[in-house]
Amino acid sequence: MRDIFLSKWTKAVVFVVCLWPLGSLGWDALHNHLTANPIEYITHTTGDWTLRFLLITLAITPLRKILTLPDLIRLRRMLGLFAFFYGCLHFTTYIWLDKFFDLAEMWKDIYKRPYITIGFLAFTLLIPLAITSTAGWIRRMGGRRWQMLHRAIYVSAIAGVIHYYWLVKSAVIRPLAYGAIVGVLLLWRLADRFWPRSGTLQASLKSQPQKIQT
Repeated sequence: MRDIFLSKWTKAVVFVVCLWPLGSLGWDALHNHLTANPIEYITHTTGDWTLRFLLITLAITPLRKILTLPDLIRLRRMLGLFAFFYGCLHFTTYIWLDKFFDLAEMWKDIYKRPYITIGFLAFTLLIPLAITSTAGWIRRMGGRRWQMLHRAIYVSAIAGVIHYYWLVKSAVIRPLAYGAIVGVLLLWRLADRFWPRSGTLQASLKSQPQKIQT
């Protein structure tokens, strides 16, 4: 299994799979399947995939520990950047197709509509994370400060869920499901940090000398 994640082809396959939502959206546009309100369809689709990629990115750390697949971490940066990529598409749909770059109208939306305000917050928090995602930035900032900055991904995910929940108003099943996943991942992170981990306990037991069976 480890060889799979070390292979250069694994990242290439994951990259192509991550582009599938965009390809599907392009296919729908080409065949006029964007529903009666194409702007709303594109906005919701790109927003959904932004949240999904955020959740997948957050799930990498617990999965690599639970499944004992440390090399799974090699995919986290790519998945996080795809979350930012679809967030950019989501934001671009709003400022271009919906508002036609009318800055005055956009600022009015940000001021008057809470779901726009918190959605804008969720997106802007992803910008420094995307910029500092490289190994060079980790060296410049130092591992500790870099980790502290990148914990903002949880704030972005929570803000994204709230944005979605306030937007849909009545059809809240999907944003609640996303919120539950974020909650579970956040609780796991807190438990992993403040309570002894089974992996640590097992490692300490293995390091102890074994008694000779008689």
